[in-house]
Amino acid sequence: MTKVFPQITAHGGTLINRQLTGDARQAAIERANGLERIILSDLNVADLEMIAIGALSPLTGFMRQADYTSVVHNMRLANGLPWTIPVTLAVSAEQGDRIKIGQSLALVEPTEGGERLLAILDVSEKYTYDREVEAQNVYRTTEEKHPGVARLYKQGEVLLAGSVDVIDLPLRAQTEFAELRYTPAQTRAIFAERGWRRIVGFQTRNPIHRAHEYIQKTALEIVDGLLLHPLVGETKSDDIPAAVRVESYQAILSSYYPASRVLLGVFPAAMRYAGPREAIFHAMARKNYGCTHFIVGRDHAGVGSYYGTYDAHLIFDEFTPEELGITPLFFEHTFYCKACGQVVSLKTCPHDKSQHVVLSGTQVREKLSRGELLPEEFTRPEVSRVLMRGMR
Repeated sequence: MTKVFPQITAHGGTLINRQLTGDARQAAIERANGLERIILSDLNVADLEMIAIGALSPLTGFMRQADYTSVVHNMRLANGLPWTIPVTLAVSAEQGDRIKIGQSLALVEPTEGGERLLAILDVSEKYTYDREVEAQNVYRTTEEKHPGVARLYKQGEVLLAGSVDVIDLPLRAQTEFAELRYTPAQTRAIFAERGWRRIVGFQTRNPIHRAHEYIQKTALEIVDGLLLHPLVGETKSDDIPAAVRVESYQAILSSYYPASRVLLGVFPAAMRYAGPREAIFHAMARKNYGCTHFIVGRDHAGVGSYYGTYDAHLIFDEFTPEELGITPLFFEHTFYCKACGQVVSLKTCPHDKSQHVVLSGTQVREKLSRGELLPEEFTRPEVSRVLMRGMR
């Protein structure tokens, strides 16, 4: 009989579940018929799914003004709990003027055939905000070249706050990676069933390569299990599609990883490219999934040159280990060294760059578009073939 160990507590103390079932769900569907509808953006849809399943615990809905202001300026909710990314619902000034405090709204996602009902929002507050202040604090830039800033500037001028009652998860939750879309409650149950006490989470928006494999396996040496958790929400247009990235993991797991020590699931969040702040955000979410440790790579969630090389590591110093409640594992940039004959990092390799096998994203795309397999020192041939098919 497997011994059951105490699990890490969800962020804020309680794992949230905002999904309605049975009579309550049916009543909400009928209630929604006469409500004003809010059409959600891709980011809103991803956030709503994460709130519904508890991945963003302790949030029960979109942030009220006190929480929003505290997060933007202090990286904490109004009650002092660490939280680094605003989770908000923006509408136009015109629509905001029509909406009253206490009003209920139907939240819908756009579909090819029109709209699909997802949830009801009970509006507890509405407020205006300064997009440039949010951009500077969260993204460390006000430049529209930054994808997160560009998305922020396009959204509405009024933020709506309130708890959500979720009638149905987004359509993508049923059609995209449904068999890998574990909720936090499900991952926790799997960890308990497998007897894992220490679990490390790995976040990625890129296909797996040998450096990733090295980091994951190094971390696995000190824990019981590894949650491979590629992000499958909205990313930049030039990022590798989620389906290709997930397939790249599936292509090598059975041959190069111990099945009893690894769980592959998908993370439904959208990328914000908020660098250091997003590293904390990703860690808190994985804590809700039941991870006790979290891998933080160099330039985690970075884009362009907006963040310093080690900023995603240094930001963890602004919180105590007790209030974060999850242990970060910091890793250097790793690569294959021909002279060392293995994957190494700047901490362990004494050789100059001429011995290092490092490819930029542009070089990877160029090789694949020419039908060339990537060097085996860079990634497994199985992954190269998956990426090549994806390019076609």
